[in-house]
Amino acid sequence: MPDKVETQRGIEWLVPRWPAPDSIRALSTLRNGGVSRAPYATLNLAGHVGDDPQAVRENRERLRGGAVLPAMPCWLTQVHGTSVAEVDRMVDGAEADAAWTASTGVICAVLTADCLPVLLCDVEGTRVAAVHAGWRGLAAGVIEAAVAALRVPGRRLLAWLGPAIGPAAFEVGSEVREQFVSADVAAADAFRPSRDDRCYADLYALARLRLAACGVVAVSGGEWCTYRESERFFSYRRDGQTGRMATLIWRDA
Repeated sequence: MPDKVETQRGIEWLVPRWPAPDSIRALSTLRNGGVSRAPYATLNLAGHVGDDPQAVRENRERLRGGAVLPAMPCWLTQVHGTSVAEVDRMVDGAEADAAWTASTGVICAVLTADCLPVLLCDVEGTRVAAVHAGWRGLAAGVIEAAVAALRVPGRRLLAWLGPAIGPAAFEVGSEVREQFVSADVAAADAFRPSRDDRCYADLYALARLRLAACGVVAVSGGEWCTYRESERFFSYRRDGQTGRMATLIWRDA
């Protein structure tokens, strides 16, 4: 079943279709409903891409009001690494590419515009995490680091793969393929030839392999393409200078 698109107060977002407990809330924003001007039009939620800071603040407030968030999300400084921050103990802007919490009313968030956002929760709904997984982070082990931070067996976890660049659009060099295949020969199936020594990579398939290796087999999502759906999504690969969507998860009080 595809993810649901919701609109409140002009703000649009995706609601994951996954078997998470009722206490778990999650969403992934679309690009519409904000005040940012081109090339960040309109709901850019990132402060590091060159957009007007006042517009970003207004967009974040609109998101909080429209989605009735219990608090402002805790924003990371993402560096395509494997650090995982415990949101309760971090300062806003901490350098990490994943965040987790066991507290209620605390929002984990990642920003993306082609990279893959991954949400995790345990089947009891007591722990949640948000992961920023571009190809560098995937290859380095950011998913494994996030699963380890949750301290829950993989078989007790649920995962949702948010909107990312699709396998028909994500062209990479052969060195990227080699990084994954050298770690797991099964990763070869996530690549198909393109031109010269280049190939197309399937981030969704690569993430599923990494999750499965951690014991996480209950995986939902993974049907969007940020590159091809310009009316819905920002895409760095397509546009260069552009905004960022936010993918959020939290536990209801």
